[in-house]
Amino acid sequence: MPNPSLLILPGDGIGPEVMAEVRRIIDWFGAKRGIAFDVSEDLVGGCAYDKHGTPLHDDTMARAQEVDAVLLGAVGGPQYDSLDFSVKPERGLLRLRKEMDLYANLRPAQCFDALADFSSLKKNVVAGLDIMIVRELTSGIYFGEPRGIIREGNERIGINTQRYTESEIARVARSAFELARKRSNRVCSMEKANVMESGVLWREVVTEVHQAEYSDVELSHMYADAGAMQLTRWPKQFDVIVTDNLFGDLLSDLAAMLTGSLGMLPSASLGAPMANGRPKALYEPVHGSAPDIAGQGKANPIACILSFAMALRYSFDLGDEAARVEKAVEQVLADGLRTADLMGPEGGTPVSTTGMGDAVLAALDASL
Repeated sequence: MPNPSLLILPGDGIGPEVMAEVRRIIDWFGAKRGIAFDVSEDLVGGCAYDKHGTPLHDDTMARAQEVDAVLLGAVGGPQYDSLDFSVKPERGLLRLRKEMDLYANLRPAQCFDALADFSSLKKNVVAGLDIMIVRELTSGIYFGEPRGIIREGNERIGINTQRYTESEIARVARSAFELARKRSNRVCSMEKANVMESGVLWREVVTEVHQAEYSDVELSHMYADAGAMQLTRWPKQFDVIVTDNLFGDLLSDLAAMLTGSLGMLPSASLGAPMANGRPKALYEPVHGSAPDIAGQGKANPIACILSFAMALRYSFDLGDEAARVEKAVEQVLADGLRTADLMGPEGGTPVSTTGMGDAVLAALDASL
């Protein structure tokens, strides 16, 4: 039986720094748990453009299609701002998502007890928070046609098209309902059916899928703007939220700050099952490339580490080992260790990127 395969794309900015800590944890699993992975590494984003003139080489795209999972760090940086839109670093990430058909983006928002005071919201509002946002990732306004900037008379007009098919809505709805069955069995679907025809269709299709296949799951509907308000009023009312590409982008970043730091949050992007039954998958931290702190040892590797934990759970069926990593992170935070982004008024023991990795590895050793 071959080892599961993992393609690592560290990317730009702090991506290589946080990914280095994940590589250490992957090595730990091989040495201490007898769980080995066939790991390969390649370029994406600005570093790929620097070498190949494109943010994602065709060979890298082909490798991503073949492996069991892809783990990505971050892309982008100010030195690439003047590039043509077609070759900006972010286009490499969008190509991965589109060509791998990764239609369901899982964005957990979990508030560790040790960081409950770090959120901008009151402790009783966020303590114990554990919600999952499922964002449709390969359609909607980011991909719809027509799009572009045209001239009409004396004015320029920017055009983007919100477009969804029934099948695109149905498959991401199924992902949300399946996840809910493994959690608290509740799904809230968010759209703007009051003003957008795509929202009307979204609500109708989600309801149809629910009635036909998932009537055991509690389903509610909410307008996305009201959902944003409710996420900041009382986020613990939600379990799984399913929404479209644009609203999912906004709502998941909003939910990220409930936990106190973007540096804490992982994500998974899942597609259809491959021949081996595993879904095509890409895992990445929610944070960006943070060029202002790149190379300084200040980056928080926890989001990237937790992204690997999601890979253990969703791609490799190693739920117990995923929980081991998550508990190690929780223990480190409970012990008061803090990277720069987590240093709030309550204080803590400051550590570097590598120092945080050292602590997680020590907690993993202690879990044996």
